[in-house]
Amino acid sequence: MADFSCTAPLLIYPIIVFILFFSSLHSHFDSPSPSSSPSSSSLSSSTPSPPPPPLIKYFDNGSRNRSLEKKKKKYFKRMEESLAKARAAIWKAGRSRTYTPYMNESFFPRGEVYRNPSAFYQSHIEMEKIFKIWTYEEGEKPLFHSGPMNLIYGIEGQFMDELESKKCPFAARRPDDAMLFFIPVSVVNIIRFVYRPYTSDASYSRDRLQRLVSDYIQVISRKYPFWNQSSGADHFMVSCHDWAPEISAANPKFFEHFMRVLCNANTSEGFKPVRDVALPEIYVPFGMLGPPRLGHPPADRSILAFFAGGAHGEVRSILFHHWKEKDQDVQVHEYLPKTLNYTELMGKSKFCLCPSGFEVASPRVVESIYAGCVPVIISDNYSLPFSDVLEWSRFSIHIPIARISEIKTILRAIPMQEYLKKQKLVMQVQRHFTLNRPAKRFDVLHMVLHSMWLRRINIQLPL
Repeated sequence: MADFSCTAPLLIYPIIVFILFFSSLHSHFDSPSPSSSPSSSSLSSSTPSPPPPPLIKYFDNGSRNRSLEKKKKKYFKRMEESLAKARAAIWKAGRSRTYTPYMNESFFPRGEVYRNPSAFYQSHIEMEKIFKIWTYEEGEKPLFHSGPMNLIYGIEGQFMDELESKKCPFAARRPDDAMLFFIPVSVVNIIRFVYRPYTSDASYSRDRLQRLVSDYIQVISRKYPFWNQSSGADHFMVSCHDWAPEISAANPKFFEHFMRVLCNANTSEGFKPVRDVALPEIYVPFGMLGPPRLGHPPADRSILAFFAGGAHGEVRSILFHHWKEKDQDVQVHEYLPKTLNYTELMGKSKFCLCPSGFEVASPRVVESIYAGCVPVIISDNYSLPFSDVLEWSRFSIHIPIARISEIKTILRAIPMQEYLKKQKLVMQVQRHFTLNRPAKRFDVLHMVLHSMWLRRINIQLPL
């Protein structure tokens, strides 16, 4: 494995700072006003000029000279100065409830669904100005640079494909410009092409997966200086597969600072919200970018609560024990009859139950939001996506696993006005869970990038 002789990255702005200013002032929000002088930055439609020569030359033998060290220090100083300016702008916006316009705007986040809409908005603007990601070119498809584009793991491939698209505004033109570095490994494809068919219990060993990723990092850390100079703190991977968190389990020290963007955001299994990013699990049908939106107005929703799905995991077993086919108000099914439509039933329900399966994440959370149905999160250790920005308690319900038997009592006790308010906010946050290709401002891919951006601006790399 590559040598790690540099110092660990310094966490100068713990993520709690951002949680504090995103959560401050969230009880009542006035409509923010733009500052008087808009930024001169804009997106250019002209033909891009060729990239300038690299600031840092890459080396194969690990040798360094004084000239290289001076260039590297100058490069880091410039980058950290730009990040410091971004931090200051976000902090100012969060305190003053104003923002600096960046381009012609058609959307501004407002209301109590956001911890601090002005800080969020300014942060997104700063991200658009300077945030760049370099995808390592090493590795061949299908294990690298290619992921599933559809079905339950589809968000993994969609994110990877977007980031490697030539049209992606966050893709760095050269590695020297990058603030984050993407390890383009597909856990789903490794399991599909390396592990299957399963022939014995030994086939489920994570050793091969862990070695593949570690070997890849060894290659890029010998060829380029970036991993070693940050101990991997500015590197990340993306995966929606249940096995993905176990990549770092074989060598926790090696992956101590590595950012993981995961659907399986289970805080009881090593997911660290201060470093890792929760990826929404989205079922992506073939030929579509999400399920149809068949939600009814609140007055036409006759079902109190609804769930249909397989008996995956302990939480669903408890749910089925208490509610499966037992109640007309709380409709819980394992498999729906062919005469019933899953999406239509969600659209007719006030609340949609989102219990954990084998792992904490479930595509039903996003499906609920698409259907305009208030999500009921039934999980004790799920770090919900975009929690730095969104106030989930405003548009969802959390029911602990221990209180599954009380679902009907809990939901019936919610006053109609509170339900209507939550349902309205569910409709408001749909924008942030919508998958677009190419990605659009404030959609789900931009929200994932913004979560990564927040964690990057909290890290000062060695100078």
